[in-house]
Amino acid sequence: MESQTVVVDIVSSPESLPQYATPGSAALDLKACLDRYIHGDAIAIYPGRTEEVPLGIAVSLPSGTCGLVLPRSGLASRYGITLANSVGLVDIDFRGLWKAYLHNQSANTYWVKNGDRIAQLLVVPFLRVEWNPVEQLDETERGEGGFGSTGR
Repeated sequence: MESQTVVVDIVSSPESLPQYATPGSAALDLKACLDRYIHGDAIAIYPGRTEEVPLGIAVSLPSGTCGLVLPRSGLASRYGITLANSVGLVDIDFRGLWKAYLHNQSANTYWVKNGDRIAQLLVVPFLRVEWNPVEQLDETERGEGGFGSTGR
């Protein structure tokens, strides 16, 4: 199945523009943009701490989509750095500057430098829900079985 391309309005400096790492990448890399928003050329994230890192972009996502800000697996596996909220959700009506809240799960201080790829953006379509109140749900083979109930 071929992926679709949409044009998205963005306010960004050329060096902060999100980019795909490879032609097969599903998500765009988001970079730390420190020089325009903080004093200094790096942010220290001490063990067990969370720091706000500016991304240097403001985006107008298309109607019917949302942005999922995801951690980078390489940062997590090599350095113990992940997003504090696991996944960030950006709604289509948000127009402010984007930030990532990086959390250090390791025992070592991690330094974020300007231009470092620190998160990923996945733009996805979503469905709006209208509730239909009922007295009872339809029956399924699984029924009310929760965690571990399928035996896998």
